[in-house]
Amino acid sequence: GKENVDSRHSRGRGAETTRFHTVNVAQPVRFSRKCPTGWHHYEGTASCYRVYLNGENYWDAVQTCQRVNGSLATFTADQELRFILAQEWDLEEKTFVRKDQRRFWVGYQYVITNRNHSLEGHWEVAYKGSSEVFLPPDPIFGTAMSEKENVLCAQLQCFHFPTLRHHGLHSWYAENCYEKSSFLCKRSQTCVDIKDNIVDEGYYFTPKGNDPCLSCTCHNGEPEMCVAALCERPQGCQQYRKDPKECCKFTCLDP
Repeated sequence: GKENVDSRHSRGRGAETTRFHTVNVAQPVRFSRKCPTGWHHYEGTASCYRVYLNGENYWDAVQTCQRVNGSLATFTADQELRFILAQEWDLEEKTFVRKDQRRFWVGYQYVITNRNHSLEGHWEVAYKGSSEVFLPPDPIFGTAMSEKENVLCAQLQCFHFPTLRHHGLHSWYAENCYEKSSFLCKRSQTCVDIKDNIVDEGYYFTPKGNDPCLSCTCHNGEPEMCVAALCERPQGCQQYRKDPKECCKFTCLDP
């Protein structure tokens, strides 16, 4: 919404002029944010994605993703994987592999069935939440393997250089689950309020945007059924400033 002040004059009792001021006339609003700050939105799956750089082992990474209502990322189609590979993840110098290569824990595990001349096994989805998830091809095996480990964890390797990323070049690694690595979380798109809080399905909230006087219902991760409050200007104040994050809250600027 944008501020619009409408003054109307009418004759009241005693021939005095009565002024009516309406602030924040409701305007049509487009909501473009469907993910919390720091997350990337993909329309194809209505999901949000975020890389965490703190360097955790696989099991700790699982718990971190769960704390933000998500899980380690799995992929339903090649298009989703290409979206992930093409993103700029705001990666810092802090990294656990070569600077031109980035590896992330993702939501697959490699189960070893035969340790003879080559490690034979198969990929599984770590958490049986998705019914339509593709499985990676044969992996590259990590260097920090133990003879006792029968389960290895998946790392997706992408490249730092934009030309390589946009061509979709990548590799799959089966790594010791206790190695520390960055990791990729995935969660459903969600409603985010004006103060960057996550809003649960069915709850009222004020969406991020320019109008703190909107109240909407969170439905399927988007604000719907929105209503707007109209604010009276502050009484006895000629110059004032409207609070951008609080509805009908003003600061009087008069001397």
